Amino acid sequence: MKIVAVETRLVDLALPRPIGTAIHAIESVGCVLLTLRTNEGISGESFVFTINGARLGAFDEMIRGLGQLIVGRDPHDTGAIWSDLWREINPTGHAGVTISAMSSLDVACWDIVGRAAELPLHKVFGACRDTIDTYASSGLWLDASLTDIAAEASSFVDQGFMAVKLRIGSDSVAADVERVHAVRSAIGDGVGLLVDANQKFTPKHAIRLGRLLDPYEITWFEEPVAVHDLRGCAEVRTTLDIPVATGETEYTSRGIKNVLDARAADIVMPDLQRVGGYTEFRRAAAQAAADDTPVSSHFFTEHSLCVAAATPNCISVEHIDWFAPLFSESVELRDGQLVIPDRPGTGFTFS
Repeated sequence: MKIVAVETRLVDLALPRPIGTAIHAIESVGCVLLTLRTNEGISGESFVFTINGARLGAFDEMIRGLGQLIVGRDPHDTGAIWSDLWREINPTGHAGVTISAMSSLDVACWDIVGRAAELPLHKVFGACRDTIDTYASSGLWLDASLTDIAAEASSFVDQGFMAVKLRIGSDSVAADVERVHAVRSAIGDGVGLLVDANQKFTPKHAIRLGRLLDPYEITWFEEPVAVHDLRGCAEVRTTLDIPVATGETEYTSRGIKNVLDARAADIVMPDLQRVGGYTEFRRAAAQAAADDTPVSSHFFTEHSLCVAAATPNCISVEHIDWFAPLFSESVELRDGQLVIPDRPGTGFTFS
């Protein structure tokens, strides 16, 4: 089997309403959809995205440029392809757009592998589960009012979610505590509550806030400080009783290793686009397992399910509905967990 064509398509998915986090103003997500075609008629798919479609053309150009290097290759040779592309991007750098392009090519190759074998990828990787915990992450944004987040949190519970994520990041500690109180009151004591500061705080601010959140049974405190401040994140982690989660902005297993070495996280959160696709996600997760640290995948709900189902130390997959319009199939929520599809490859095909 040989790859014979690299095809991309650019789409812009408008969100139901503009949303805000501590560091983002988001109206849409621009996506590069990748299809790799083979001489045996089997194709593989993947995608990358940017907020508001910013610099989407650069992602497209990088994917198509690196893609030409794997035309004529057997997509089953995922290890060799990944290593060869890693060497190729040395002059342009091992982070950012280059890794996102590599990630998309890697995922699409693995999708071909699964489809060719007529097996779901979690069976190819070595399955350890057929469902995975999740949390609702498509709402509870920082720009929403207390009334709105309380109602939205209740609606997530009504949909069957057993955990929700709230964005915090107000300048006022009291305002964030009020937001947490509103959501906890709305969902009750039996539902998990995660908070995400989107890198807004200094360590001292995060620690002050975290101490005030102790009564609310917080599942984890995500990205409390700037991504580069691993020492500060470690300070927050060691000072607070609330578990700290971070790692979504780290590139490849080397970035995840830096987080682990700094003792900066109780949970690491590899992002499929930034970590380097399935090949590197599995390496990063293995590093975390050797460090007795759980992982939880960031975004990419549909395409993360198969790798989460073959990663023993993966504790959850983030449920974000932004990309659902891309696919012919839908994720299935059952008893508060996501069901791992038994369809070949990733289990999802572009609509």
